[in-house]
Amino acid sequence: MKEIITTSPEETIALGERVAKALKKGDVVALNGDLGAGKTVFAKGMARGLGLMDYAHVNSPTFVIMKEYHGDLPLYHFDVYRLEERDFEDTVDYNDYFYGDGISVIEWAEKIAEVLPEDHLEIKITGKSISERSFLFLPHGAYYEKIVMEI
Repeated sequence: MKEIITTSPEETIALGERVAKALKKGDVVALNGDLGAGKTVFAKGMARGLGLMDYAHVNSPTFVIMKEYHGDLPLYHFDVYRLEERDFEDTVDYNDYFYGDGISVIEWAEKIAEVLPEDHLEIKITGKSISERSFLFLPHGAYYEKIVMEI
């Protein structure tokens, strides 16, 4: 477990970028936090870290469930806020993404906890003030423990 505090959206984007650069294809990042906590801003940073030139256009796929972005590796950006676990399983062939050629980042991942891979990186995001965010990194598995140590 590791906590990192950011004090601006730019710092949150930079943190997402650092995390993405430490990942490889097939990795899964589960983002949890309240509305407005910074999940989508963090995902923008991940897109920048994967070389997506227009990372600023990354937005929450709340109504379409998943958006795919192409950089150095594909970024599969899920938002499951509007779904229950069973709905997600029935709607998305998630295994093709979770174990695919890109990196999966899931907003509101606690809603589908039972279908997440056993090994994944969970990040709990908490808004501490208007600009300050806490990122609590909870690695699930030795591989992700190593990544968290390097961040």
